[in-house]
Amino acid sequence: MSMINGVFNLLFLVLAVAVFGMAVYALVHALRVPANAFVSAGKLQKNLWLLILGLATLFSAAGAWNYLNAFLVVGGVQFIGIGLGLFSIAAVIAATIYIVDVKPAVKGMGGRGNSGPYGPW
Repeated sequence: MSMINGVFNLLFLVLAVAVFGMAVYALVHALRVPANAFVSAGKLQKNLWLLILGLATLFSAAGAWNYLNAFLVVGGVQFIGIGLGLFSIAAVIAATIYIVDVKPAVKGMGGRGNSGPYGPW
């Protein structure tokens, strides 16, 4: 039984770290995009996306910490009861919506560098 629990804890740890990586990626991208790009694309304002993605990053980090703790302390009590609960699911949804919907809509709006006839340089 303990080996099965260890395998599941490792699996959930990998998933939780992947969710954390998605949330961090979305947050960093949102920080780099100018505020007017969100308005021009017809999306929520930048400050609201930063709040949503900041909370998603926080909750996914707590979930990853929870599974790391459960994986390292075999048979121990979990540190926080968040895991893949409601907040972690909300973090996955928020990061996925940003990456799939918002990121392509604001892509290329006011990024770094100059745009020439053959692409940015």
